[in-house]
Amino acid sequence: MKLVLFDDYRLGILREDGVVDASSLLDGPADAAHVVDTLIASWSSLRPRLDELAVSGTARPLDEVQLRAPVPNPGKIMCMATNFREGTDKPPLPLNAFLASPEAVMDPGGTTVLTPHEFKICHHEAELVCVISKDGHDIAEADAMEYVFGYTAGVDISERASDSLNWGFLGKSGDGFKPIGPCIVTPDELGDPHALQVRLSVDGVLRQDYNTSDMGHYIAECIAWLSTLMTLRRGDLLFVGTNHQELGPIQDGETVEMSIERIGSFQFHVADPLKRSWPKGIDSSVGQSVRSRLEAPAPAAP
Repeated sequence: MKLVLFDDYRLGILREDGVVDASSLLDGPADAAHVVDTLIASWSSLRPRLDELAVSGTARPLDEVQLRAPVPNPGKIMCMATNFREGTDKPPLPLNAFLASPEAVMDPGGTTVLTPHEFKICHHEAELVCVISKDGHDIAEADAMEYVFGYTAGVDISERASDSLNWGFLGKSGDGFKPIGPCIVTPDELGDPHALQVRLSVDGVLRQDYNTSDMGHYIAECIAWLSTLMTLRRGDLLFVGTNHQELGPIQDGETVEMSIERIGSFQFHVADPLKRSWPKGIDSSVGQSVRSRLEAPAPAAP
């Protein structure tokens, strides 16, 4: 099933012919945080009624509704770092991650405004995103996929480090730096999350085009490891990382579209009040750096 929030944060079911309003199935206030929390917490009882409505309900065409970020108020955003093999056959780099501000989440169709701070370049990073289903700490890897409510698509917008900017938080946490959408796809409909094609284009020109099979540490391992560091909460987001080989800059006036197989696509826009610019196309600097780390000889045993 594909679940969306639309208009004034109403719950909806996404079908090929549009959006079916499912807001009548939820009790309580129709605010964004309550809708998502209630949906996840009450999933087992809601699912049969949602299944019925998905078949019998009348859909509104997509051009008549405004899609919202499917998780507009996550408690936290966890982001895996250098978690892909970059097209090599090398062992993955050690597990690594960072946190980003929940305020960075943005609706499909929104505009990301680059910050006024000094940075070298601003890159797109198209990623699969997991929505956490329940609270957990010290989760066993064998049980970890039970903590995934569903999946969405997201872009980790990255203002690359300068001497005055920390890449792992400030450079990735500006308002609008985590556009997500268009929906949450439940695990039963998505299938294998490690066999999905991810694409991103800028002004209609394809940039990123990779498969999640390149992931170094699979989702269960990431969740188990993160849960040893912090308690995972219902409605948290986990960005699983990206393949860095086809990154490029995004800048003022551009439109970005990303898609993930079996999830869907969404667009967003970029604005920069300072009108900074970089050469259009692929910027191989980060991809080369990550690949060189993967291909570096293993350190000799002491």
